[in-house]
Amino acid sequence: MTTPSGEAVPYPRLIVDLGAIRRNYARLQDMTAGAEVAAVVKADAYGLGAAAIAPVLLHAGAKSFFVANAHEGEIVRAAVGGGAQIFVLHGFWSADVQAIARSALIPVINSPEQLRDWLAGPAGPYALHFDTGMNRLGIPMIDVSGVADLAGKRQPDLVMSHFACADEPGHNLNATQIERFATVRGAFPGVRTSLANSAGCFLDTPAHGDLVRPGIALYGGAPRATGANPFESAATIETPILQVRQARPGDSAGYGATWTTEADRRLAVVALGYADGMFRAAQKGGYGRIGDVKLPIAGRVSMDLITLDVTDAGDSAKPGESVRFLGPDLDAFAAASGTLAYEVLTRLGSRLERVYV
Repeated sequence: MTTPSGEAVPYPRLIVDLGAIRRNYARLQDMTAGAEVAAVVKADAYGLGAAAIAPVLLHAGAKSFFVANAHEGEIVRAAVGGGAQIFVLHGFWSADVQAIARSALIPVINSPEQLRDWLAGPAGPYALHFDTGMNRLGIPMIDVSGVADLAGKRQPDLVMSHFACADEPGHNLNATQIERFATVRGAFPGVRTSLANSAGCFLDTPAHGDLVRPGIALYGGAPRATGANPFESAATIETPILQVRQARPGDSAGYGATWTTEADRRLAVVALGYADGMFRAAQKGGYGRIGDVKLPIAGRVSMDLITLDVTDAGDSAKPGESVRFLGPDLDAFAAASGTLAYEVLTRLGSRLERVYV
């Protein structure tokens, strides 16, 4: 990991593979033929940089984008220009009126009260979110007919819901939600529908609706709890080795001396830590790589530093040498940290320089 002058870069960088994101989008199009593939770019495109990634997805064919709030929507609008639809999942709030109008955003209405406020005010395009079993955001199923009457001739641009258990294909709630969403579709004939998230794209066609909303799949995380992951990780951290040292039998490493060696081992300290989004829990199975060689974490992850057992890397482990984290190991690193790829990506720190390739 060097600069153009050949000097080692003394800080970690997040390498974002835009080609992988384009290919992941194309795979989703193949998987859900007949449905429009939107792009979920909330949380700064899952921590990878929405301003850089949204235009790539636009050119790949995305016509619709989903963000969490109006502020995120303004960033995406500035990146993609006019034409694309940008849906705001957290709905309509009076404080957002100017931002929604300025950036031509589409609020996703989550309650009858929000719908009344929207229809009495700005009266632009909107979407409706119905709760079919998640018990998170969304209009209760008991209010479907009432909301349909309230909307009247000013129909929504989209009606949607969200799977709770699509990552478990055999879960009974999937079929229940599909059945409940059929009721929603019946109340809004001719209106576009959307139900499937990334995991939902793996379910049968009735789960897809007219528009699917993949998020983690675009960035390469595994959407399902089991089965092969057909998507490419778009995020790789590269960070330099700062120092290499020798550990003798009985030596420990890191805070709390939680790692102790029973044999001679070579250790390397890299410029990366929990201030960059790495998890302290990753010491239990987390690793980096030099080439194809896995380098297990030795001891607790510190704020700015991680110690690795680089014995198997031989002489290639030396100060200035680049060590890679995540990439094809994204889900394995998440599992070692006791979490999911979603959280690993969205917790990547602002100190990591984003490099787009």
